[in-house]
Amino acid sequence: MQITTIAHVDMDAFFAAIEQRDNSCLKGKPVIIGADPKRGRGRGVVSTCSYEARKYGIYSSMPISRAYCECPGAIFLPVDMQKYIKESRRIQDMFYQFTPKVEEVSIDEAFLDITGSLEIFGGASRLCRLLKEKIKKETGLTASVGCAPNKMAAKIASDINKPDGLTIVCAKNLTNFLKPLSIEKISGLGKKSRLVLNGSGIATIGQLSRVEPEKLEKIFGKTGRFFWEMANGIDSRKVELKNLIKSLSKEITFPEDIKNQEVLRQALVFLCETVSLRLRRKNLKAGAVTLKIRLKNFSTYTKVQTLIKASNFVDVIYGSAEAILKSFNLKGKKIRLIGVNVSTLIPEDFQDSFLKDSRDDKLKKIHEAVDIIKTKFGSGAIVRAAGLKFSGPEKDSIF
Repeated sequence: MQITTIAHVDMDAFFAAIEQRDNSCLKGKPVIIGADPKRGRGRGVVSTCSYEARKYGIYSSMPISRAYCECPGAIFLPVDMQKYIKESRRIQDMFYQFTPKVEEVSIDEAFLDITGSLEIFGGASRLCRLLKEKIKKETGLTASVGCAPNKMAAKIASDINKPDGLTIVCAKNLTNFLKPLSIEKISGLGKKSRLVLNGSGIATIGQLSRVEPEKLEKIFGKTGRFFWEMANGIDSRKVELKNLIKSLSKEITFPEDIKNQEVLRQALVFLCETVSLRLRRKNLKAGAVTLKIRLKNFSTYTKVQTLIKASNFVDVIYGSAEAILKSFNLKGKKIRLIGVNVSTLIPEDFQDSFLKDSRDDKLKKIHEAVDIIKTKFGSGAIVRAAGLKFSGPEKDSIF
């Protein structure tokens, strides 16, 4: 059984780092992003600050008035959220070039399940280094990355060597890595709980791991069991993919039931062109194609075919759909509806196969050129066969 490998990516002083990158005069100086300090009378808080400002004891959520008192010589800047979100999206897009399993935790951090990508990139260490290098090269910003068998340990690891750090924790060294660390490193263990444990002589994760879970449950309830599991390196939480489109589909209901194979074939071309175009516009590719057929008597049949390699090319999707169509016994039967669904979707840039086909780049450029023409002049500007008009209802689905 393959051990899960999770990376936690945390951008270093994200907002402040962007401002320092964009204005060379700010480099090496204490920069504080947040509310207007109003010479120590401001009522807001610090959003984030540069590492130079942190030397003065400044931290996120500190009252801005106090930050001004601690470091009046700092450069105070307002939050430019639009700029930060734009940069965040650029970085998040890079994550999907290494794995399709990404959980975007916040604007400046994310969990990546890289278990299925290790062989492609030559192991966890090399993958994480390549990711860090890509972020630095394309944005000029640094990220700290922690890699471990679970989310809790990965998050702790990313914080160990900040800024611009990389910490890899192997499964066999997990408990040894955790033992000497302070219990405050455990996510979810707050200040009040920490004071209770400190009062019992428990200051490190190793000490907490040796306490009987039942004893912790008596003190903290169900949370006590959670603390014990975290201390012993037990964390079964998975990387949660959010807002992921599961499938795209297009179907046509004919105005009159048909059995003409040529009409059916051209309808299939139209459907495949439509779903493949949508895949490309969403920067996705599909790993499976499903064909749906509904007969005159409303009997409905579906068949699915898995692609050898995920694709958003119309020829690949049509080839699969046509093969499924030929497998149906439609002789003498009239068809009321036909539909094409693509599923098992992954980001377009993710390499899901070791097989690198030089034709892919050429086909991609051809499809991009066709897409530009269709976008500018309409979907009917380029067709693969004699155009057909379907007056029956068309249905689209996105899941």
